[in-house]
Amino acid sequence: MKIYENQLYKEDVAYVARLDLPWGKLQDNSILISGATGLIGSFLVDVLIQKNIVYGLNCNIYALGRNEKKAHERFLYYWDSNLFQFISYDINQPLIRKDIKKIGYVLHLASNTHPVAYATDPIGTITTNIIGVKNMLDFCVEHNADRFAFASSNEIYGENRGDIEKFNEDYCGYINCNTMRAGYPESKRCGEALCQAYIKQKGLDVVVPRLTRSYGPTLLKTDTKAMSQFLHNAVEGEDIVLKSAGTQYYSYTYVADAVSGLLTVLLCGDIGEAYNIADEASDIMLKDLAAIIANTAGRKVVFEIPDVTESAGYSKATKARLDSAKLQRLGWKAHYNIQEGICRTIEILKYISDEN
Repeated sequence: MKIYENQLYKEDVAYVARLDLPWGKLQDNSILISGATGLIGSFLVDVLIQKNIVYGLNCNIYALGRNEKKAHERFLYYWDSNLFQFISYDINQPLIRKDIKKIGYVLHLASNTHPVAYATDPIGTITTNIIGVKNMLDFCVEHNADRFAFASSNEIYGENRGDIEKFNEDYCGYINCNTMRAGYPESKRCGEALCQAYIKQKGLDVVVPRLTRSYGPTLLKTDTKAMSQFLHNAVEGEDIVLKSAGTQYYSYTYVADAVSGLLTVLLCGDIGEAYNIADEASDIMLKDLAAIIANTAGRKVVFEIPDVTESAGYSKATKARLDSAKLQRLGWKAHYNIQEGICRTIEILKYISDEN
């Protein structure tokens, strides 16, 4: 069973597609999305497809990714539509498309986003967030894009210095740049700075949605984040493996809420501004998160020492809660709390797993 055939997943997609947003900006327009088969990107594409099919949005969707076979399997139900085109693309190369004269909106979602990727491909992690961003920005300038959105991260805030409970968009914590693990947050910071440079020098319209730790049924099997590992354990009927004391206090966002926040920033945000996408109802300590998932799956939490590769990619931040008041002033609010999001994720993933 494909994820887009699952009833719960259909409900999530339909919920976002019904939101009171200025969808007219996308009417008879076009949108290009890098990282289109990822956790956030694939859900976003499904929402836009829903808008085309049900609401007649007539928006051309250009989905960028490295693996055409994977994309074909994921978007098979819409693959032959004249409003959908997959572009096989290495984000670190200039994007040259003679067939695209004008583009509406561009979202750069492609990035390494989990510990093993940071540890095994630190160069690729950095280049995607800097060279990849520049390539997307240059494409926007060349094709007179209406707006560019760079998906940044809660990681840009670094360590909480103990002087604030939640990170607002102006906060700058501490990052030791002289480490391998710093490649991800520092390159995200540089990507944001590059966006500001293109606003000033090229007159480009850019917004920066800052995603927090996102999860949901579109997560990839290769994802090694703690939340993803917990969920994989639950779906497989295994105990939940906690690889630390679990006192890290983080913000999490269910994928439907992450995408609704992303769309709110894209369609309503002010040029040059960054917006945190997070909700207080989904702020939780890692050990409590593990316990919720274990209880939902009818298993227990066990402790395991992480291997060297995993450990090298882990964030050292012990508290990373995001203040989303700025985004809420645009009209956004989360729909699912952490308990609801976890339950939906596990139920959908089990359904897909059982059918396969």
